[in-house]
Amino acid sequence: MNARSPESITFSGDVIASSGVAFHLWRLYQHAWLVCLVFPLVALVHEPLASWRLVVGVFALLFFAVSYTWLMWPHPASQRARLRARSPFAWLLFVALSVLVSVACLVYGPAWLWLFIGVSAIAGLLLPLRGAFAVIVLLTLLPLFMAVGLPRGIAEVDWWWLIALMLLVRGLGLDMIGVARMGSAIRELHTARQVLARRSVEEERLRLARDLHDLLGQTLSMITLKSELARSLITEDPARCAQELSEIEQVGRLTLREVRKTVAGYRQPRLSNEVDSARQLLEAAGIECFIKELNVDLPQSLDAALAWTVREGVTNVIRHSRARQCWIRLKQREGFVEVEILNDGGERRPEERPSRRGSGIAGLRERISRLEGELEAGPLLLQGKEHFRVFVQLPLRNQAEAAASEVKGA
Repeated sequence: MNARSPESITFSGDVIASSGVAFHLWRLYQHAWLVCLVFPLVALVHEPLASWRLVVGVFALLFFAVSYTWLMWPHPASQRARLRARSPFAWLLFVALSVLVSVACLVYGPAWLWLFIGVSAIAGLLLPLRGAFAVIVLLTLLPLFMAVGLPRGIAEVDWWWLIALMLLVRGLGLDMIGVARMGSAIRELHTARQVLARRSVEEERLRLARDLHDLLGQTLSMITLKSELARSLITEDPARCAQELSEIEQVGRLTLREVRKTVAGYRQPRLSNEVDSARQLLEAAGIECFIKELNVDLPQSLDAALAWTVREGVTNVIRHSRARQCWIRLKQREGFVEVEILNDGGERRPEERPSRRGSGIAGLRERISRLEGELEAGPLLLQGKEHFRVFVQLPLRNQAEAAASEVKGA
């Protein structure tokens, strides 16, 4: 027998707790209906019976009590109840109890009709909805037919007692249907919560990986280039070397703050800052840059998306090309805002490329798709020379309306 994992135990405990019915209360409730065994037991004691019939009757009552307890023991909201409802043995046991009570009523008398209350409860908890409803209707009518068909005849029937019994059979069966459906709904709700929680963790992990990649790629490239420049200026120009080292320190401190903000989920880059950083990085790498800026106030979401695009595009120029010139063009036209990053270095030859490509373009594509934008990245042939182009187009109208609605709602 396989042991249950701690996670499944915790999950079942949470499900039972959220149902509002603790396990000990459910145990008390389902055991309370075993009081129905008193009526056939009293009938066995008071009626003169042969010893073997008395033993068989007591054994039948004991079998009913044990079987009822085993079938009704799991909490309706627990995973064990769902598994037991699918068990062929449980279904076979339910059929056996139904036959046992029917036969005992014919052999020992109407006192055994009270056991149909327990059979109805088992049917409501064990069977599917339509099957349970049909069986409970049958069990409700069965005491009437059996009481009328007993040797004493219809004249000997206590109708008030019979009506009360039929109402109890019907009521407890329908009650168990509701309890079973409640347990199933709670289990599905907890399963959905687990899926959503797992998905949230995965999305947060992807966000963190994407932000750190976009953040550190350009910054580390700048630190590397400035460190190489400072090393070459140690003897030739100590003052310039000290300046470069000071800038490296400033970049390191700024990166540390940005990493902390990124981990906390609060960081949103600014386009103007990224354009200035791109200019410094390209100049430090000895790449001539031509920048056409956009002097328009953009919604924060668009500004951040364009900032990430500039950062990733310039990082790729430094790491994956042999560019001598780089163009960064930002413009607005016909309800769209666009950014184009073009360099004349193309891509590195296959033998010069890193063995493991980064996820920068893939992460950038996810950002742009969330804003219903388009991204193009690939080689471009201009004047017979291979270039590499990153182009992003974002709809301005939808984002502007969203920003206006947010301001209005605030």
